[in-house]
Amino acid sequence: MKVSLDLATLRVEKAAFHHAQAISDLINLTYRGTDGWTTEAAIIQGDRTNRQEIEAALRNPDACFLIVQFSQRLASCIYVAQEKEHAFIGFFAVHPSLQQQGLGKFMLAQAEAFACRSRGVQKLVMFVISQRPELIAFYHRRGYRSTGRVEAYPSYLGIPKITDLTIEFLEKIV
Repeated sequence: MKVSLDLATLRVEKAAFHHAQAISDLINLTYRGTDGWTTEAAIIQGDRTNRQEIEAALRNPDACFLIVQFSQRLASCIYVAQEKEHAFIGFFAVHPSLQQQGLGKFMLAQAEAFACRSRGVQKLVMFVISQRPELIAFYHRRGYRSTGRVEAYPSYLGIPKITDLTIEFLEKIV
């Protein structure tokens, strides 16, 4: 069921350690659930992440999760990690019932601003599944460009249901 969202009322905050399970649950629902345009359930099975991986990410002193809560639940999360001269963007999820209302664009912009302001970076890097042209197009519309770097799909992200699954790296210069 779609819920109406007013972006002007949302508050972005840094996640705390106690948010780890909710972040893991949201990412798995978003990417492995059956609803929403970001689901990968047709091409990948198994969880995308788990609480332990999120807890490890939360321990990284050069990184943080930005989150938004809505109606007493986690609505969105995005991870920003400084890696040398750039920031890595990952673990990006919007609850399926809140998708297609601008929350993803909003959260990505918040993460980019945070990376530039607090980490002092000029370049943002991420990877996406190459076989997700609609997701790549979303990032292209936000100013990301393909780097030409393509790698085999890493097994820790789930079990491919199709052969020759790959990830490609995108970047944005800010």
